[in-house]
Amino acid sequence: MTISVATKEQLPIVQELAYKIWPVTYGDILSKEQFDYMMEMMYSIDSLEQQLPTKPFLLVEDEGEFIGFVSYEINWENTTKTKIHKLYVLPTIQGKGIGKLLINHVRELALNAQNSALVLTVNRFNKAKDFYLKQGFHIVEEKQFQIGNGYIMDDYVMELPI
Repeated sequence: MTISVATKEQLPIVQELAYKIWPVTYGDILSKEQFDYMMEMMYSIDSLEQQLPTKPFLLVEDEGEFIGFVSYEINWENTTKTKIHKLYVLPTIQGKGIGKLLINHVRELALNAQNSALVLTVNRFNKAKDFYLKQGFHIVEEKQFQIGNGYIMDDYVMELPI
């Protein structure tokens, strides 16, 4: 199993993984209209290219197959915190330690940058919240984010001191 930094040429892999993972993760949470809007907003190639300079993607590959990714930002909002913007693993692979592996990898990058915590947001109805709690994250606040087109993200902000 390898973790590598995604290149611009590999962004279609990130997009393909998102299109495989998101329907399972958010199919019962978001309307089809909001789902489609968010996929275009966050996972179009143009959007991924805009994210890449400040929010690199790491791809995890196992036996020649890409099975997940994480996007993060060191010194998020000029703090000593690293934000995990996206963390997704194929549903068929979940529960096998890949998400934990990605969190630990980002944690090491954050520690090397002398950051003091990992931060993320997770939809309040996303089962991943329980996974993050098991990894030591705790809920620091509930927050609603306007994402455009009249849609709102209803999230928990979670933090893990490192």
